[in-house]
Amino acid sequence: MLSFHFWCLMQVMLNNGLVKLTILNPQGYLTGIQYGGMDNLLDLSSSESNRGYWDINWSLPGGQDRYQVVKGAEYSVIHQSNDYSEVSFRSTYAPSTPGTRLPLSVDIRYILKSGISGFYCYAIYERPTGCRAIDLAQTRMVFKLRREKFHYMAITDAKQRIMPMPEDILPPRGKQLIVPESVLLVNPINPDLKGEVDDKYQYSMDNKDGGLHGWISSGPIIGFWVIFPSHEFRNGGPTKQNLTAHTGPACLAMFHGTHYIGNDILAHFGEGETWRKVFGPFFVYLNSTPNVSNASNLWSDAKRQRLLEESAWPYNFVSSPYYLTANERGSTSGRLFVQDRYVSGSLIPAKNAYVGLSAARTEGTWQTESKEYQFWVQTDSNGNFTIKDVIPGVYGLHGWVPGFIGDYLDKEPVSISAGSETQLGNLTFVPLRDGPTVWEIGFPDRTAITYFIPDVNMMYVNKLFLNSPEKYRQYGLWDRYTDIHPEVDQVFTVGVSDPKKDWFFAHVDRRGPDGKYLPSTWKVEFNLTAVTSGTYKLRLAIASATRSDLKVNINYMDTDHLVFQVMNLGTDNAVCRHGIHGLYRLFSVNISSSLLLAGDNSIFLTQARDGDSVCGVLYDYIRLEAAANS
Repeated sequence: MLSFHFWCLMQVMLNNGLVKLTILNPQGYLTGIQYGGMDNLLDLSSSESNRGYWDINWSLPGGQDRYQVVKGAEYSVIHQSNDYSEVSFRSTYAPSTPGTRLPLSVDIRYILKSGISGFYCYAIYERPTGCRAIDLAQTRMVFKLRREKFHYMAITDAKQRIMPMPEDILPPRGKQLIVPESVLLVNPINPDLKGEVDDKYQYSMDNKDGGLHGWISSGPIIGFWVIFPSHEFRNGGPTKQNLTAHTGPACLAMFHGTHYIGNDILAHFGEGETWRKVFGPFFVYLNSTPNVSNASNLWSDAKRQRLLEESAWPYNFVSSPYYLTANERGSTSGRLFVQDRYVSGSLIPAKNAYVGLSAARTEGTWQTESKEYQFWVQTDSNGNFTIKDVIPGVYGLHGWVPGFIGDYLDKEPVSISAGSETQLGNLTFVPLRDGPTVWEIGFPDRTAITYFIPDVNMMYVNKLFLNSPEKYRQYGLWDRYTDIHPEVDQVFTVGVSDPKKDWFFAHVDRRGPDGKYLPSTWKVEFNLTAVTSGTYKLRLAIASATRSDLKVNINYMDTDHLVFQVMNLGTDNAVCRHGIHGLYRLFSVNISSSLLLAGDNSIFLTQARDGDSVCGVLYDYIRLEAAANS
């Protein structure tokens, strides 16, 4: 039986016999979670507004970032029955309000169901008519857990560990490194962690790979898990990377952010522009065990619960009219092929491709679309796909196929209506291609994972990523380039060199003898038995770029042989935030046959920005195509 209790009209309490929530009235701050014999899972040393809360980063156009905690101003009961209760904490914005108050109406909601070991959270953001122009950078819900209880963090089967204490990342126990979020644990409370590096970005996850993360406490043994049953309300699509959990102990539900992309993904709202979006619901799942030897079972149980939540999406118990149930949504299906005559004379089924619906209307811009919902699936081995439970509207159908460069966008918008399935039939993606492949480096999967990733300098190790497929998560790998190439830059010989061994994963500056960071020029050597008259094409697929001045020369390092340059490319910060990709970009460079030689040739790739230790380019894939008439 669900119950409500009021205390001095300052608190709202929801109790289903398993979980008891205490919420500050009318602000909507979650101040207490009672479960499994623990009086409060949230951090008692934090203020009531700093335990379980929504926050937002926004700015006036061209202005400084503004951070604030989001709060309600009016409390109401939306639904109350023996099955579930839903409560609302709403703040309504009036455009006539003077000053620089955040021009958003916000409705923070909590749902507690009978017999369920956990609770649901979501929020409705709305811009009424007449709002001033703003840029939205980030919004999320944050849970700060009991620091003396929650020490073990789990994100995936492989990424689980005992974490530092919050005191460990502050002086004198911790020493801040070049990257502000990276801290060397000099004298941690747990001596087993001494000499390791802690950084919240080491625990980032792609939307497509995430959906469950959390913590396990000691005495009593309780699991606290954030579960995303869907990613439709998160910006940036399936490859958008988000924070999960980090030293605090903090557990995050990230909805909208700029990490690993930068200002390109800001949501820009014009003067008077109206907008509404439902963020969530997501589920906070709680489980426990009396036996410490069974603590690992809490993770396995949370994975099972995630599958249950995903199968129940869209939920049928959410009371807001702005959240659409299954019968109010539609679907679409089709089959995607790839046409590349230099690979096959027949259409190629787009195996394991990512296909999605987004409000974006140009190729690849789904990566930076931040206002509306996105719906993504992977195709099967024959290129078939069905995208279910889509909110009615008109979308662009986007896609990308591992093994092929570029982005797919169907030439016709896709209309989705409630209760119906839109049949798209056979679709064909024709990736950019002018001529046959002369040579290629890497594999086009929109990351730099196919290249050489060095071992970490053991002075800056995170032991979780030793012998890990995610060894790129280690701190300071940019400096390992200089360790490997202390005096002369990398040279790659086509047909001889191995990208997995000889192509450093990040094109960064090289550290000089005086400690200053200098431009670096990578040389690609290749041989042409003959040169065909016409225009060759160099395809540069970029997995990430940060403050890079990238230049390309053919055979000679002078202006007559400079065929491409782009200045100040990217704000991804993937290099310093331990990522393997950011915002995908594809450049096509024309190379006149007059610049090439029958015999030995060289292409010079120069990262020309100096003095920046963590600037650089992560290449996804590079291909030279012969002239189209060959």
